[in-house]
Amino acid sequence: EDSRFDDMPETNCPICQEYLTDPVTIQCGHNFCWVCITQHCETWAEQDSDLLCCPSCRARIQKGALRKNNQLANIVEKIKQLDFKPGNTNLCERHGKALDLFCDEDGEAVCVVCERSPEHRSHPVLLLDEAAQKYKSQLSEILGFSKKFSLLHNQLSVKGPRAPSMFLSNLFPILIQKQTQTERQKIVSEFQQLRQFLEEQERLLLARLEKLDEEIVRLQNENVRKLSEQISRLSELISELEGKCQKPASEFLQDRGSSLVSRPVPAITGLLGNTAHPNLILSEDRKSVRWEETKQDLPHNPERFGYWPCVLGCEGFTSGRHCWEVEVGDGLSWAVGVARESVGRRRRINLSPEEGIWAVQFGGQFQALTSPVTPLPLSWVPSRIRVCLDCDRGQVTFIDAGDEAPIFTFPPGSIPCERIRPWLWVWVRSQLRLCP
Repeated sequence: EDSRFDDMPETNCPICQEYLTDPVTIQCGHNFCWVCITQHCETWAEQDSDLLCCPSCRARIQKGALRKNNQLANIVEKIKQLDFKPGNTNLCERHGKALDLFCDEDGEAVCVVCERSPEHRSHPVLLLDEAAQKYKSQLSEILGFSKKFSLLHNQLSVKGPRAPSMFLSNLFPILIQKQTQTERQKIVSEFQQLRQFLEEQERLLLARLEKLDEEIVRLQNENVRKLSEQISRLSELISELEGKCQKPASEFLQDRGSSLVSRPVPAITGLLGNTAHPNLILSEDRKSVRWEETKQDLPHNPERFGYWPCVLGCEGFTSGRHCWEVEVGDGLSWAVGVARESVGRRRRINLSPEEGIWAVQFGGQFQALTSPVTPLPLSWVPSRIRVCLDCDRGQVTFIDAGDEAPIFTFPPGSIPCERIRPWLWVWVRSQLRLCP
C-alpha cells in the first residue's frame, strides 16, 4: 500500500514542490497549483508570448487553457489528512522527499527541498553518509581517548591501590591550570578591548576640547579686533573734534552739523526705476531690488544700465553730509556705494573710482572697489551697511550698522564736485533693501 505513494507525483506541484493547491490540469495532462501555473504563464508571456510551454514536459500550451481538477483536489486533501509517513523509507514530512542530507548547524536530516529553503539555505549541509562518517570519526576519537585512559588506569592499579588516585591528583591540577589559563586569556582580551575603547574615547574628547579651545580663542581675538576698531574709530572722532574746536567761532558754528558723532537723517527715499537694469525687479515702494533671470521688456532709455545690473537712488547730492542704510541680508553677490550721475550706463565699465563708482562689494569675498580692489579681511560679512557721504570733503565711509564698526573709507578728495547718487549692484540670489 505504501508503494503507491513512493514519490507522490500526482499530489505535488512540479513548480513549488508542495502539495497541490487549487489544482488545475493543462493541455498536456500535467497538474499544477493554479497560482503557480498562472505566474509561470505571465512570466513566459512577458518574454515571448508565442512560445508558452509546460514547465514539466516543454509541450506547447495555450494561455488560459486551464481545467480545474476537483477530483485531484479531493485526493490531495485526503493525503494531507492522513499525514503520510512511509515505514520503510525516511521521507521529509513537509515535502515527501528522501532525507538524504544533514544540516550540520541544526543537527537534523533534511531533503533537497529543505536545503534550498530559507531556513537552511545559509547552513552547512552534508550528505547523510558524509555527516555520519564525520560524527563517527569524532566519536571514535572520544572512544580512543577513553580506552587509553582506561588502559592507563588499569596499568596504574597494578602498581598499587593508591597509584590511580595519585595520578588523578597530579592530573587535575594540570587540567585546572589549563582552564584558568583559558579564562585568564579571555579576561585579558576583554580588558584589552575595553582599554582600546577607552583610549579611543579619550582621543575623541581631547579633540573636542581642542576644537573648543580654538573656538574660544577665535571669539576672543574677534572681540579684541572689534574693540580695537571701535577704539580706532573713537580716536578719529576725537581728533576730528579737537580740530573743529581750533577753528574760528563762525566757521565752527557753520560746521557743527557735519560732526561724525551725530548720525544724519536717512537721505534716500527710493530707487530710480528708469535706471534699473532689465534683470532687476523693484518693489512697488521702490525700496528694494532683486535679481531675476528673465529680462523685462523695458524702454531702452539712455538713463538705464544696460550692461551691469545696477540701479541708482532717486536723490542726487552735490553738497552736505548724507547717510543711508542698505540691508544686504545673506545675498551671495552684491555691491553698495555711490556713483557720479554721469557714470557709464550702456557700456561695460570697470567698477572703480576712475569710472565714477565708490563702493564695497561681496561675491565670495568682501572687498572695496578701489583700483586695484582692496580685500577687506573681516571675519564676518555685515547684513546691514550704512553709507556716509560727505560731499564737501569728497569722502564716503562705509560702516557696519549692526555694531557701528567701520568697514572702509574712501579718503577726502576721492569724490569729485559733481552730483553723486546712491548706487546698488545686484547679482544672482541677492536682494537689497533701503532701510527707513
